[in-house]
Amino acid sequence: MSTTPTRRLTVAQALVRFLSVQYTERDGVRHRLISGTWGIFGHGNVAGLGQALLEAGEDAMPFHQGRNEQSMVHAAVGYARQLNRLSAQAVTTSIGPGATNLVTGAALATINRLPVLLLPGDYFATRTADPLLQQLEHPVEADLSVNDTLRPVSRYFDRVTRPEALIPSALNAVRVLTDPVETGAVTLSLPQDVQAEAYDWPEEFFAERVWHVRRPAPDPYELAEAVAAVRAAERPLIVAGGGIHHSQAEEALKALVDATGIPVASTQAGKGSLRYDHPADLGGIGHTGTAVSDDLARTADLIIGVGTRYTDFTTASNTLFQNPDVRFLNLNIAAFDAHKLAARTLVCDARAGLTVLTEALSGHRVNSAYEAEYGVGKDRWEQVVDAAFTAADETAVPTQTQVLGALDSVVGDDDVIINAAGSLPGDLHKLWRARSPRQYHLEYGYSCMGYEIPAGIGVQQAAPDTPVWSLVGDGTYLMMPTEIVTAVQEGLPVNLVLIQNHGYASIGGLSESVGGERFGTPYRYRAADGTFTGDPLPVDLAANAASLGMDVLRAKTVGELRTALATARASDRPTCVYVETDPTPTAPPAEAWWDVPVAETATRESAVQAREEYDRQVADRRRHL
Repeated sequence: MSTTPTRRLTVAQALVRFLSVQYTERDGVRHRLISGTWGIFGHGNVAGLGQALLEAGEDAMPFHQGRNEQSMVHAAVGYARQLNRLSAQAVTTSIGPGATNLVTGAALATINRLPVLLLPGDYFATRTADPLLQQLEHPVEADLSVNDTLRPVSRYFDRVTRPEALIPSALNAVRVLTDPVETGAVTLSLPQDVQAEAYDWPEEFFAERVWHVRRPAPDPYELAEAVAAVRAAERPLIVAGGGIHHSQAEEALKALVDATGIPVASTQAGKGSLRYDHPADLGGIGHTGTAVSDDLARTADLIIGVGTRYTDFTTASNTLFQNPDVRFLNLNIAAFDAHKLAARTLVCDARAGLTVLTEALSGHRVNSAYEAEYGVGKDRWEQVVDAAFTAADETAVPTQTQVLGALDSVVGDDDVIINAAGSLPGDLHKLWRARSPRQYHLEYGYSCMGYEIPAGIGVQQAAPDTPVWSLVGDGTYLMMPTEIVTAVQEGLPVNLVLIQNHGYASIGGLSESVGGERFGTPYRYRAADGTFTGDPLPVDLAANAASLGMDVLRAKTVGELRTALATARASDRPTCVYVETDPTPTAPPAEAWWDVPVAETATRESAVQAREEYDRQVADRRRHL
């Protein structure tokens, strides 16, 4: 009788060993799936996963020390995005607050369809010690733990309460992580006693596995319908989403556009799908879009969405696409997204679909007058960008858009610009000139303050020879600066551009527009009436960054800023460029609306007027059926 060879390991040791031999493959190129593990240790994981990582060693599973559990997830997400979702990282935490700190990062990963493996500790499966330190006791659900908060924000969740249960759970976890439709945060909740429990594992569990990342081709019927729709359209417009980048479909998009002349407008996630100076690239679309993109969107008779989720910023809260005859054609690997806006669907991989669509449209091109029209609009918008980026006086305090202009003059084609929240996403979407597919790294699915610095670390890990710029305002910086210490520890030369404008500038502007009068948004002392309208707080964020180990360059003028940015780019150490900006608005106004409901009844005149404007705008909303 033959016996299956086994190896006796703890559950944690077996999981680390299993993860170390998982690979992805696409287009014949193989990548390690889990390239490293971030961790902060406590009593819920130190003797389990902590011991297993130590025993495995750096060759089998590199370890990265974090300072905040949410930040560790952000770093892993930045890493996965930079590598087109083909390689990812794991994050281990203790039980209790360490585990619940993962929730925001998990939501961000899942919303943005980016893979990350979460390995939080959990309470004793045997319940020999009950209640434990940090245990939530529920009166009617004894098997509930705080880790269950991760269920709604995970694409796959399992609590491994017995050693043998790890085998199907780990295989399912990797299946989801490598599935371009299903991917997102994956959580394996690991009771701390089970982590340390030994088991005789079949050797087959540790066999090297290569998970093929598929490129499904379009259905012939759907393709024929799509081709007919494109050929019939007089004013088609492509909306490029993040799926183009995930699929590495940029060249396929360019081939389609070069052949047909169909213009391209980009979502936040899709910007850079075409290089900014391509004649058909119109820049961002929607509430933070360019004038030329939004003007064409209002008159387009066919919107071709490629790899986009159609968030409210893209559709201007369903007020943007105003042509009475407009129809939608959505090319998306996820049927869930392809069916949005009652569209014709082309459910397939972005690169595979665009390639076949280009072949099927052979000989078709939009009217030359249409090309000339959007060409004029593009040229006009470039003049708007120039005006926003250019300072007449190099000795003046820069505005925020002039900060971007100075950065634009310094970066190379392959530098990566990272941002997520505040007023910068709108300015960047309208104005930034993306020069390569991965240069524009905006996290705007969850728009999470605090993402930028840890994501910069993840991107730098994924692309070690690439200059990386994390752009943050003072509000975002104060949320989560702690991973600066990690960048210093690991010698990662992330560049931080820290803009001081004394408060939540973006939400302050929004507050003013909806009748909130910037309530609760400035960072100022309380005045005699109790409001935050006194002098600015004497906070020195540059000194704070220096205290965490960064080199800091202070810039007071446009000229000094440009010099500081060039110095930072040439540095081999983590460097912060600190600048206090002139609050004078220099960004072009929004070209499309965004629905933020306004009080229907109020006594303050600002809110009454804001409601009147709201009622005018909301009248343009459409349901596309």
